[in-house]
Amino acid sequence: MTRLDYRKFVNLVMLTLTGVCTFTAVSLLFLILGYLVWNGSRSIDWNFLTKLPLPTGEVGGGMANAIVGSITMVGIAAVIGLPIGFFGGVYLAEFGGRGFSFAVRYMADLLNGVPSIVIGVFAWTVVVVPMHQFSSLAGGFALSLMLVPITMRSTEQFLGDVPRELREGALALGAPKWKVVATVVVPAAMRGILTGMILGIARIAGESAPLLFTALNNAFWATGITQPTASLPVMIYTHAIAPYDDWHRQAWAAGLLLLCGVLITNVAARWILGGGASAQKA
Repeated sequence: MTRLDYRKFVNLVMLTLTGVCTFTAVSLLFLILGYLVWNGSRSIDWNFLTKLPLPTGEVGGGMANAIVGSITMVGIAAVIGLPIGFFGGVYLAEFGGRGFSFAVRYMADLLNGVPSIVIGVFAWTVVVVPMHQFSSLAGGFALSLMLVPITMRSTEQFLGDVPRELREGALALGAPKWKVVATVVVPAAMRGILTGMILGIARIAGESAPLLFTALNNAFWATGITQPTASLPVMIYTHAIAPYDDWHRQAWAAGLLLLCGVLITNVAARWILGGGASAQKA
């Protein structure tokens, strides 16, 4: 076998292996999606979207309170986490020095790798214990701790991709640096920044461990953000481990609904990053 034949053989083997691995990964993904759609679509109806859960063992009911609760807590997390992450990313990309910026990046990456259950325990300690009750506010705070490092690192990355010539041109015209960042650099990277924010929200929307320690659960409508609140991830957990077939079907339906929400946010992120929305409109 010549050297050329050997290289062709190795190339064919590696191409085959990569193709098999890709097919396996995609097949497993579609298998999970298909199983979820098959089991969940049969239980999604108007009652599921608008009714409260029924008492244990009774057939029917819905998860309207969990849907609203998830939206509420993700909204609270976005209000708290997105501004902190955004301005932190701007500082790291445009104003930070070497030593302090390195420490902030390291801590952000470390926080991004902390297990969500640990974040839930921390939020329980600093919010639930002083308030003496579980609440959607505590749940939103816990989720915001996960959203901050994601937003910060993605903002820094997309700001770093803006060509240096744009900064230098604006500075040459006499504009101060803060104005260059606010009117030139950030608008140029806005599509990417929005994409990172949306993907971060999709990332935290399916977390259940932090909410078990902070928002707990509620079989009824929460009367405010300082009350225990139901959420889709927690309802999936409680219904999936229950010994009732109807609850199992509702758990599949809630999983499908949560997956659809994550899918929509990912599609929106791809659309924005691909140029579907201009930086000026954003």
